[in-house]
Amino acid sequence: MTQNKIQPTSTSAEAFVAAVPNDRRRRDAQTLLGLMGRLTGKDPVMWGPTMIGFGSYHYRYASGREGDALAVGFSPRSANLALYGLTYAPGSTDLLERLGKHRTGTACLYVNKLDDVDVAVLEELITLGRTHMVTENHMHRED
Repeated sequence: MTQNKIQPTSTSAEAFVAAVPNDRRRRDAQTLLGLMGRLTGKDPVMWGPTMIGFGSYHYRYASGREGDALAVGFSPRSANLALYGLTYAPGSTDLLERLGKHRTGTACLYVNKLDDVDVAVLEELITLGRTHMVTENHMHRED
């Protein structure tokens, strides 16, 4: 069975964020470190070279493939902030309508800067996403 490409690393999330070259992106990433840490009660963990996760879950598909993934997290990309685990939970669609300027992809929520969104709604999405990823979906369990 193949192993997931993205695995937790021992790299410091704080050091990674401190090295983000764009000032605004670095400030937004520092804000997200604090926000996600406070809301999840989890320490940040680097997943691969650019993703920061808070909590993890184990999944197993009917095909037999299984692995671990970050529960919620983000990546401070050069073009935008990519946020993970926030669009799957029941109720997230209603929250996304109130979030502010954003776009969604297959598994990500993208925002250009935190000033573009309602941070209170983002907090709700983070809390809802984490809860869904680690407790409400019976195929997932938090490690």
